Amino acid sequence: MQPAQQSTPRTVPERRRTRLHLFDLDGTLLYGSAASVEISRQLGVEREIRELERAFAEQKLTPPQFALQACALWSALTDETVAAAFAGAPWLAGIREVWARIREDGERCAVISLSPDFFVRRLRDWGADVTHGSRWPDVPRAIPNGSTKYPMRPLEPAGILSPSSKVMIAKELCAQFGVRAEDCVAYGDSLSDAELFATVPVSVAVNADQHVRSLASHHYTGRDLRDAYGLVSLSR
Repeated sequence: MQPAQQSTPRTVPERRRTRLHLFDLDGTLLYGSAASVEISRQLGVEREIRELERAFAEQKLTPPQFALQACALWSALTDETVAAAFAGAPWLAGIREVWARIREDGERCAVISLSPDFFVRRLRDWGADVTHGSRWPDVPRAIPNGSTKYPMRPLEPAGILSPSSKVMIAKELCAQFGVRAEDCVAYGDSLSDAELFATVPVSVAVNADQHVRSLASHHYTGRDLRDAYGLVSLSR
């Protein structure tokens, strides 16, 4: 009688966990600029908005205070202005390629920004799974005969995001996409990203200031998102 043969258990490879990539916009996807600056440049009020940006960076203005004062500068704002600002902005190279690679790998990507949602959501066309921006009044397609000025209705301070909002939204997105918090990767450049960097295990400081460099897992200086993404994609 032949002895019974013992089978060797087959090793089941560990399933690759899905990651959620969280991108800031101003100073991160935009090189050395911000949505408000690009919009203001189109409207001829760049000097005024840079003064507000400086005050905000120095924490002399809260996000709602900044938004209210910026909104007051944009009386001639139209959808055409926003489109021109978006098209002419100094974007990092390779954004669409990186997001396509993320999707090909079965992962997710989102943009969370304190900037106006009417600017941020245009990045969905570039491949972002979801975008979150501050809620500003709707922008008209045109201002007929100059008789109507932006905004058509008052800006609601409660709709303006804060740095802590990024953390809250990240948690909501984890639940939405079935991703664990420990599988998030954050990309940012400034103090508004510090709280999010402190809550995720992997972070990339992109052209960052001193506020977040010490918090980040990786640092990148340059103008190509593919290189910044390579710091975390190659480590898997």
